[in-house]
Amino acid sequence: MHEDAGLLLILMAAIGLIVVLVVRFRVHSFLALMLASFVVGAGAGMPLPAIADSFEKGMGGTLGFLAAVIGLGSILGKLLEVSGGAERIARSLLDALGEQRTAWAMMLVGFVVGIPVFFEVGFVLLIPLIYVVARQTRLNILYVGLPLAVSLMTVHCMLPPHPAAMAITQLLGGDVGKVILYGLIVGLPTAVIAGPVWATLVCPRHAAPDAQAAPEPAATPAAGQSMPGLGLTLLVILLPLLLMVGKTLASMTLAPEAGLYRLMMFLGNPLTALAIAVCFAYWALGLRRGLGMARLQALTAGSFTPLASILLIIGAGGAFNGVLIDSGVGKVLASTLSQWDLNPILLAWFVAGLMHLAVGSATVAMVSAAGMVLPLLDAMPGQNREIVIIAIGAGAIGWTTVTDSAFWVVKEYLGVSLGEALKKFTAATLLASVVALGMTLLLSHWV
Repeated sequence: MHEDAGLLLILMAAIGLIVVLVVRFRVHSFLALMLASFVVGAGAGMPLPAIADSFEKGMGGTLGFLAAVIGLGSILGKLLEVSGGAERIARSLLDALGEQRTAWAMMLVGFVVGIPVFFEVGFVLLIPLIYVVARQTRLNILYVGLPLAVSLMTVHCMLPPHPAAMAITQLLGGDVGKVILYGLIVGLPTAVIAGPVWATLVCPRHAAPDAQAAPEPAATPAAGQSMPGLGLTLLVILLPLLLMVGKTLASMTLAPEAGLYRLMMFLGNPLTALAIAVCFAYWALGLRRGLGMARLQALTAGSFTPLASILLIIGAGGAFNGVLIDSGVGKVLASTLSQWDLNPILLAWFVAGLMHLAVGSATVAMVSAAGMVLPLLDAMPGQNREIVIIAIGAGAIGWTTVTDSAFWVVKEYLGVSLGEALKKFTAATLLASVVALGMTLLLSHWV
């Protein structure tokens, strides 16, 4: 018993170390997770060579599959950005829904465009359009921009092929297609309530008469005729999701010996699905519109640059999880939590939210929470892992505050005060987190 308590104290010390290094000393999250892994291993009495081996095995096992998937997803996002596809979706939805439903249109834009792009990329990509809409309609810029930000954050945390969502799906052994289905079921109502509904309640609809107009966009939006068609752009974004969900449906309805079953297992593999989508995007958003292979090669290379930090963080999170298991800390944690009779869904949500508040990174929060929840799931074979994955994403949406770079991106681009950003945007992410938790708990009774 005393030994078990000591191992749990070591885990708490490692988590505290991560928080202090990242928040107080501004150490990169990769290095903080790496040091914490060695603290857990050494504190648990593992031989030093074994700690290094465990770290290497955990990092390699996590990134062996994810590196290619995340890279392919990044190519899709870059092609969507430079082709004007994101703007096409936004303008089409704004035209269809009209000025009276601008907040709803921007929420839908974030939900669709956010599938293949990172939060910061999606927000910065669409901020010129927010400026244009706010200037033309004299709507309050926060009323227009808040639903977009919340929607992007929801998709960022809950839907593969986003890196963190894909990483915890692999770490916890979930089915990607089911995670996508459940993420859509939970995420869309969450984005609606914490986006346009919340914005209508807390943000003035129209800008004050003496308010400074929204700034001019840094670049003139592309002319409508130079942008790809709406249907083609949506197909590029949704194609990998349809293939992955199709694999899940095939596994539930077809016999394993059927030829169609084997085909769908291949096409719906995340690696295959994203590779097919990238090939289609090369044609639909590139070659078809006059971009040569040299230009596409340059865009592809450019899409990989922002991935280094994300891949290292996810890999270190997998390594941290590996050390937890090999050191025996994970087993003790699972035993302790099972004695407390905690709902794993609530636990996953709480841990992810607490880590996001502490370290300011939804990605770090999600991979850390997955590592702490995994031992409990191994001890509870009947627990639906996809639901727990969604719960982790729901927890990570909340507490997007001053410790998170996403908070400052939203604050600065929308030009609001610190207090207003906390009251409107941070509160919106907290609302989204609670709504998503409620939806997840409700869904858990049906699946």
